[in-house]
Amino acid sequence: MTADEPLSGRSPGPVGAGPLTAVPSDAEAEDAFRRILRWIGEDPDRDGLRDTPRRLVRSFREYFSGYDEDPEDVLRKTFEEVEGYDEMIVLRGVAFESHCEHHLAPIVGRAWVGYVPDRRVVGISKLARVVDIYAKRLQIQERLTAQIANTIESVLRPRGVAVVVKATHHCMVSRGVRKRGTDLVTSRMLGCFRAQPITRQEFLAFVNSDTPA
Repeated sequence: MTADEPLSGRSPGPVGAGPLTAVPSDAEAEDAFRRILRWIGEDPDRDGLRDTPRRLVRSFREYFSGYDEDPEDVLRKTFEEVEGYDEMIVLRGVAFESHCEHHLAPIVGRAWVGYVPDRRVVGISKLARVVDIYAKRLQIQERLTAQIANTIESVLRPRGVAVVVKATHHCMVSRGVRKRGTDLVTSRMLGCFRAQPITRQEFLAFVNSDTPA
């Protein structure tokens, strides 16, 4: 499965990488999970594990439901009656859960999303949905950050977009180097946030204050 293929076998949307061939059925996916259980030394037929492959199929469909949604569609309904509002809009601390594409280990974090509108704004829940759609795919944090910012910039055409993501990666916390207490911070600044240091610093002050209203 590539990073742009839907998990469930439904027809790929605009994010698809092309026509799919021989998409595994749910039954085939369950069989694959049974094989993995045997591979780790378990008995998939014992009472506690008999329904686990089916549960895993349902869980994976939820974990990777972002392949079945188009984030651009989410942002297309905008509002222009804003009385000329043209100052920064920031949605802080959007919690998300994703999975690393290298080990399928959890990535757990929060995103700060800001933009300076140009005559139109979008409902704030739509910004959170864009974060979730991209998070519910196999990811690396750098790409996740860029995808959120680039999509908002492409659809809304604001004066600027800023995104900061802070996350803990279990591929290095629960395995490998096992460095607990660490997180990764990434950012993407576009338009006035890149060109104007004062605007960028104002946004980062919102990020760093991190105090709920």
